[in-house]
Amino acid sequence: MKIQKLKKTQKQSLTVTEQIDQKHQEDLQRLRNFSLFDDDFLTKCFEGNTDCIELILQIILEKPDLKVLDVRTQVFVENLLYRSVRFDILATDSTGAKLNVEIQRSDKGAARKRARYNSSMMDINLLQKSEDFDALPETWVIFITENDVIGKGLPLYPIERCFLETGEKFEDGSHILYVNGAYRGNTPLGRLMHDFSCTNAASMHYGTLADKVRFFKESKEGIEIMCRAMEDMRNQTLKEGMTEVALRMLTAGKYALEEIVTISGLSLDEVRQLNANKNI
Repeated sequence: MKIQKLKKTQKQSLTVTEQIDQKHQEDLQRLRNFSLFDDDFLTKCFEGNTDCIELILQIILEKPDLKVLDVRTQVFVENLLYRSVRFDILATDSTGAKLNVEIQRSDKGAARKRARYNSSMMDINLLQKSEDFDALPETWVIFITENDVIGKGLPLYPIERCFLETGEKFEDGSHILYVNGAYRGNTPLGRLMHDFSCTNAASMHYGTLADKVRFFKESKEGIEIMCRAMEDMRNQTLKEGMTEVALRMLTAGKYALEEIVTISGLSLDEVRQLNANKNI
């Protein structure tokens, strides 16, 4: 308790410049400890880069000829009436297939019903009005998890709909795949999962991934990009927290909008918009 009070007193005694420098040093330490299992770090490594995700999908799906035409990170898919989702990675390959890749350190984040929901949210945005159902492209929801969340000791867990009586695949074009990030066999997948856990580019097997990790951890430009990204993430987390506070205050019905603005730090327009949407 005394140590915590001392740290708090020391922090309060720092100048603004010293606090900023301290936060920067903390960010640098966090950056040194990042691996590709940290989805915020992976997002930057894969942002606008088809080579990295192409390599990963070629290995995981055992399709050496797979070509990725487009990749987007942190894709927000809005559902106005129900729960929206944010995909870590959404890629399109040369056959038109859509592939959602989720990176999860937490077992809870890779829940089976989340995989089901992600799959449904992909489908709901892939057909135009009056378009035939046969036009639905093939879809993949792929969870790469740091632990063996399925718990059967296998490197891969493909999930398919099938006819229970015969075991024959239903062939509706929808696929779910769990990748065991704890797997370390002497195979392309085992080496890939080793690379996902590496914090040092020099220890990685695949040059395509190592080059990206090295850029963001060792080059001046890459480090600056990551530090800005971490600052943006802190600000976004803070804003999301204050938005939740504002929503609770609006729901309570005891506070004037101006009071909510003062306490939450949101703008008056933002609070008005929250108020207008809270019962939708």
